[in-house]
Amino acid sequence: MTDSTRPAASEPRKKIAAIVTTFFTNSHADVIVTKFARGFPTDNGLLPPQVEIASLYMDQTHANDVGVGLADKCGIPIYQSIPAALCLGGKDLAVDGVLSIGEHGDYAYNEKGQRLYPRRHFFEQICGVLATSGLAIPVFSDKYLASSWSDARWMYDRARQLDIPFMAGSSVPLFWRDPWLEHEIGAPIQEALVVSYGDLEAYGYHAFEALQAMVERRDGGETGIAAVQCLEGEDVWAAGKAGKWSAELAEAASALGEAGEGSAPENCGSPAAFLIEYTDGLRATVLHLPGHIRRWAYAALVGGQIQATGLRSGREPFPHFSYLSLNIQEMFLTGVPQYPVERTLLVTGGISALMDSRHEGLARLETPHLDVAYAPPESPPIRPTGSQPTGASTVPM
Repeated sequence: MTDSTRPAASEPRKKIAAIVTTFFTNSHADVIVTKFARGFPTDNGLLPPQVEIASLYMDQTHANDVGVGLADKCGIPIYQSIPAALCLGGKDLAVDGVLSIGEHGDYAYNEKGQRLYPRRHFFEQICGVLATSGLAIPVFSDKYLASSWSDARWMYDRARQLDIPFMAGSSVPLFWRDPWLEHEIGAPIQEALVVSYGDLEAYGYHAFEALQAMVERRDGGETGIAAVQCLEGEDVWAAGKAGKWSAELAEAASALGEAGEGSAPENCGSPAAFLIEYTDGLRATVLHLPGHIRRWAYAALVGGQIQATGLRSGREPFPHFSYLSLNIQEMFLTGVPQYPVERTLLVTGGISALMDSRHEGLARLETPHLDVAYAPPESPPIRPTGSQPTGASTVPM
């Protein structure tokens, strides 16, 4: 970004509407919106916000709510509808950007084990206000776009139709990397793997997104995903023995993923694997090893050599969300997304297809609809360059 794309220091701060599902301590609303209200703890100190949270909408009030208290302390009005939050209680659009955080809260699961967060509903309401106003302002949508490909594709297409600067995703691609690893654009990546843990869909998405942020930089750029397959239990180990995922890459990643003592089969009672076949022939795997792995880690075969890194977050004040928030803020200030929303669209479609594979008896599914092509960002996002959080990144707010 050039300085000419940013507002002058003398201009009023841009007003941001925060649209959230629910707001309790350490919820995504808390670790993002609170930083926009109080400051961003980073390795380089506590950075003051350059935009203003001007309104708050909460879809649900949590039993241990902290959103009302924050809003009262910071003078943020709470509105009872999304249109009211975007119009600041009036009839016309009155904000310059939108934070849409559809994570956490009391929402149903479907039969595939997917949590049905109202992310499309939030975005549809936001787009309704923007469409009737005739204005396009930046919108950030937290994590993956939706639980279904049809909803995710609708969101992407609607943003393009309305010319909305649109960014989405999680903080994981912005984690500290230990040791530092960033592939050069055009890197000859031959195979890649991420080890993961936790909830299969929610944390599997994070692992998939971290993988995608790495492999999108390969020779030829991103051209889409041809097929996926979810495996569970003994089928995971059998697939490894059959060469469907690389034992060498799994070993390299596990060494940086804080693996427990003993072998993965000994420690992990419910393994899973996401096998991902890209349209250009690249093979990649998310190896889900709860009970054995405690951190996400990545390994790839690049030009015949294994390269690997551990992905490191931070405890309270959860500074990885500071770096996510700083990138969102940059989009609010400049109107330009820091990285392509197509990454999130592709991973959303991929994780949805993988949950379909699981639901359909672990079948391999061809995914011609995931022909999402895009180029990786040439300029790096705002992120830490050390191997571990330091300074204000380690001090609770």
